[in-house]
Amino acid sequence: MLRVQSSFDLKTKNQIQSATPISDEDLFKYCPSIFATQAWDGCSERYAFIPTSRIIHELRKEGFQPFSAIQANSRTEGKAEFTRHMLRFRHESEISSTEAKEIIYTNAHDKTSASLMVGGVLRFVCNNGCVAGENIQEIRIRHNGNVIDNVIEGSYRILKDFELIDSSMDIMKSIKLETSEQRVFAEAALSLKYDEPDKAPIHSHQLLDVKRRVDLKGDLWTIFNVVQENLIRGGLAGRTANNRRTTTRAVNSISENIKLNRALWTLAESMAALKS
Repeated sequence: MLRVQSSFDLKTKNQIQSATPISDEDLFKYCPSIFATQAWDGCSERYAFIPTSRIIHELRKEGFQPFSAIQANSRTEGKAEFTRHMLRFRHESEISSTEAKEIIYTNAHDKTSASLMVGGVLRFVCNNGCVAGENIQEIRIRHNGNVIDNVIEGSYRILKDFELIDSSMDIMKSIKLETSEQRVFAEAALSLKYDEPDKAPIHSHQLLDVKRRVDLKGDLWTIFNVVQENLIRGGLAGRTANNRRTTTRAVNSISENIKLNRALWTLAESMAALKS
């Protein structure tokens, strides 16, 4: 049975997603660590502070608006407003497109990670936010040196990679997968999330379950997005090692989300290469 697609807008604790550009007021309300004005007290004097609010300002000048933001939790007292966060920007000219290329930016003000920038794609029909694979540059900026200029320069390098993303998408859309090939793809995808897929709480064929009629197609791009949505969003019924009923959880960890998304993209490109 097909399930009804949920609303695009999402507002929960430490997370916001919108069909329209998100204002600074809403970003601050749901992800306050974005607007930290200094690094966490536990950082050393050599730690160069990278104000995410400045990055938002600079990308807006280039026509890129934030449409999604999420911030990590922290159990350390006084650290909650400095934790890692991720924003997804897309150009205002692509708001009504079927797919929009995105600049994905993550940062932290608590010395837990470097500033990271990578390209991605949002597929509007299912609100899926893919992250491009290893063929697309991953820009890492350490918290030292001329960090602001390095981040801005990195955004332009990501923009140049958008042509590669378009090319990969077009190739995936042109490739039809047989039923057996779809199953192989799902099996490989399951192993990306679970170290021991034979002990996973779900079966690989569940990753091919579609949620909307538009996904009842057999091209690689659609299959990739169906599998990606089921893995990242969770909600699949399964059983634990003790044979208890369970439901898979969404991948909310910022680092795990990016890692799994990039691996899935690379898997899809590998499948395209084999089929070509």
